[in-house]
Amino acid sequence: MNSDLLDQKTLLVRDDLKRLGIKVSNSSLLRWEMRGRFPRRIRMAGTTVAWLADEVREWVEARKAERARHVYADAKI
Repeated sequence: MNSDLLDQKTLLVRDDLKRLGIKVSNSSLLRWEMRGRFPRRIRMAGTTVAWLADEVREWVEARKAERARHVYADAKI
């Protein structure tokens, strides 16, 4: 089986997000999703949801790039 295809189809559950350091409330995640600030979840069944791993990886990379461009008020120049 093509591992690239498998990576593209990998799903992350809430515990996986926490292990990646995304430790925000479900309410915050829902708000972020509604505002387009976080990948949208996939409803698996009932209340079970997951996120596409490649979309979450892209989101993390975008946050890294954003950090590099942003100057924080407390930064020493």
